[in-house]
Amino acid sequence: MAYITLDSAKLKGNYEYLDRLFKQENINWAIVSKLLCGNITFLKELVALKPRQLCDSRVSNLRAIKKMAPEIETIYIKPPPARSIPEVVQYADASFNTEFRTIQLLSDEAVRQKKVHKIYIMIEMGELREGVMREDFIDFYEKVFTLPNIDVVGVGTNLSCLYGVLPNHDKLIQLSLYSQLVEARFNKKIPYVSGGSSVSIPLIFEKLLPHGINHFRVGETLFLGTDVYNDTTLPDMHNDVFMVYAEIIELIEKPTVPMGEMGTNVEGHTFNFSNDESGRTSFRAILDLGLLDVESNHLKPTDESISFVGSSSDMIVIDIGQNERNYKTGDLIELTPDYMGILRIMNSRYIDKRLK
Repeated sequence: MAYITLDSAKLKGNYEYLDRLFKQENINWAIVSKLLCGNITFLKELVALKPRQLCDSRVSNLRAIKKMAPEIETIYIKPPPARSIPEVVQYADASFNTEFRTIQLLSDEAVRQKKVHKIYIMIEMGELREGVMREDFIDFYEKVFTLPNIDVVGVGTNLSCLYGVLPNHDKLIQLSLYSQLVEARFNKKIPYVSGGSSVSIPLIFEKLLPHGINHFRVGETLFLGTDVYNDTTLPDMHNDVFMVYAEIIELIEKPTVPMGEMGTNVEGHTFNFSNDESGRTSFRAILDLGLLDVESNHLKPTDESISFVGSSSDMIVIDIGQNERNYKTGDLIELTPDYMGILRIMNSRYIDKRLK
């Protein structure tokens, strides 16, 4: 059975590295836990780190976090659906918002539950995902701060997740200025300017992060040690907190070129082969995970002699050349997953999840 592992010691090392970095810069930060897809075993490892805030995009995951650690502040990290408002107020101490009608519903529900619900107003800074348009922000805020049981604790923005628009000094200064405009016009303090995410971390090292940015939401860099801005790994961080292990369920020397009339495969792809490949053979192994669990382009074998040949719904085929390492049926192939690979596998009920 294929499985994914989480190395608790390496996760702790990454957390401590980031925590030191942010404390040196007087930045508050929240862990984004959505990568774990609510897995209780792995969530317990996050809770054990004692973060101040945990963010997630699923109410069920926040419910699990609150059950384990009610003292940790939970944040619903996308605009709440109207039908989920009661659960959002119950299990999320705060939420990210862009629609006035939604905030009205949050206010009504917070009154019913006798709670104060905190909100971050997200501002559109060019990524074209969630965010109030900049020219509408002041009027939007003016309507919001009159609502009962709603506390606007921050403004924020999202960059790089949809189109890959990178944060830079200019964009983040603009975000910071909006909090200053609100404070000057309405005499209301905005504690958090949440402009930081994994992709923004390199700006700290380059001394390009505006002083007004005082809140980060970090997932990928914590779990993978990634320098997202430059598509590499940060020094002194671990990029192998997660590893995937898949069992060889068949290993046979076969031709490298299919035989017969060619059509499309299960994904609708067609293949062409060079005449130079005709007559050649290599050892091909089948692994016990497939497209239902993860696409192979989100995995990298630690054995660099291995190459992916193709995938079907529940199997991945690899080429191991002349099998110089003497692999055999039943052996495990070690694979390094990227962020989307981890996300897909964590959401697959067919892949075991284990601590290392």
